[in-house]
Amino acid sequence: MDMKIRNVWNQLKILRSLKARIFIIVFLIGIIPSVIMRYGILTSYEDRAVSLRTSDVQRQLNIIADHLIAYSYLTDASSEVISAELEQLSNLYDGRVIIINSNLKVIKDTYGISEGKTVISEEVVKCMKDGAGSSDFKDEYDYIEFITPILEKVPMEEAAGGEKPAGDGKGKEKDVVRGVMLTSVSTDSIIATMDILSRKALIMEIMMLFVIFGIALVLAKILVKPFERVTKAISEVKEGFTDEPVSVPDYLETEHIVDAFNELLSRMKVLDTSRQEFVSNVSHELKTPITSVKVLADSLLAQENVPAELYREFMVDIAEEIDREDKIINDLLSMVKMDKKVASLNISVVDINALTEIVLKRLRPIACKRDIELVFESNRAVTAEVDEVKMTLILTNLVENAIKYNKEQGAVKVVLDADHQFFTLNIVDTGIGIPQDSLEHIYERFYRVDKSHSREIGGTGLGLAITRSAVLLHRGSIKVSSVEGEGTTFTVKIPLSYVVV
Repeated sequence: MDMKIRNVWNQLKILRSLKARIFIIVFLIGIIPSVIMRYGILTSYEDRAVSLRTSDVQRQLNIIADHLIAYSYLTDASSEVISAELEQLSNLYDGRVIIINSNLKVIKDTYGISEGKTVISEEVVKCMKDGAGSSDFKDEYDYIEFITPILEKVPMEEAAGGEKPAGDGKGKEKDVVRGVMLTSVSTDSIIATMDILSRKALIMEIMMLFVIFGIALVLAKILVKPFERVTKAISEVKEGFTDEPVSVPDYLETEHIVDAFNELLSRMKVLDTSRQEFVSNVSHELKTPITSVKVLADSLLAQENVPAELYREFMVDIAEEIDREDKIINDLLSMVKMDKKVASLNISVVDINALTEIVLKRLRPIACKRDIELVFESNRAVTAEVDEVKMTLILTNLVENAIKYNKEQGAVKVVLDADHQFFTLNIVDTGIGIPQDSLEHIYERFYRVDKSHSREIGGTGLGLAITRSAVLLHRGSIKVSSVEGEGTTFTVKIPLSYVVV
């Protein structure tokens, strides 16, 4: 049962193929008009043939009706000339002719089975009354039925029964119905011709079907080929045979697909390069403290009777290296937790003024060591919905960096402001500044503007990357402007109300 379901599902999947759909559309566009054309031609031929047969027979019936009056056949049915004409008409069209007089008596039947009988038919009575003939194609019985009045022209006085007609009717004549001709004409010859035409049309249609089938297959293959080339090119990139941009400009659609893929490929290359650099930097940063610890420990082990003072000095250095390693690991863990896909925020209503003052109070001893003035300027009281821990991390990293990369006897100013939607923090320092070519790289992991003094300044090179991730988690923005040798300004803008998307 599962196998049957799987087979049905695989068959349905074929219909989802663009090639299959193009084939079906082209095939239907080709075959449907031919079917409609065949039906239209046969129907048109039938209508035309019946119309011509009706017109031809009706004309001959009108002539015979005049002959019936001329030979007084309705009163004396012995005329061989009229009988011959009737038999000839009957044989010519494989039909039947019945002559009915004014008393509704059959005086002549070319089949010879109804003579002397009375005909009671609504159509015959109506024709006898108003003198109007009619014809009706009985498609289901394959014959045409005619009702033809036998009219005689008589003077108006005679038609009025001897009474003088109103007005001046002298010399005028009127048609009087003396009888009716009930005629049926076979359409077998028309049907036979239609059958021949239908068979020939069917043969042509089958030939066209094979031709259209082949055309549809070829067109489907040709039209889908560019998409197959796109698939092949992407597969080659996926398998690692090439990393060159894909180019399939056959269609506008394939061009759009390829452009989107090339952009993705370019992005992946950037991410791969960033990953390699990140792994390299992590390895280097983690290895450096371990190497220092190893060197210090080996130095102690290589000496005998190490003085307590030297032993203590080396242990202090080892402890500092271990603290540095711990700082790197903690920052790496913080950065991983800050990933937007896995990070969660513990949102609460926070007094931003009070939080900023607490952070500055903690960092003021570091600033005092370098004689750097730390100033907080608040333009208004601000309360916002934020994650207090991550907001503290943002402020701490930015202000600590402003202190570290400042000049002796410099200044760091934190300015807080808000409007009806956002609050803004400006961290302004009078430090060494950031070169213009480094501004776009400062949020990269382990990136350092001045690598030669990185060990003196300290830190892991992850602070700004962590800070930017925390700001983005709050759906905020962070911008930087800097003049080398004069100072740097970081501007953080965060919504007052956190909106869950």
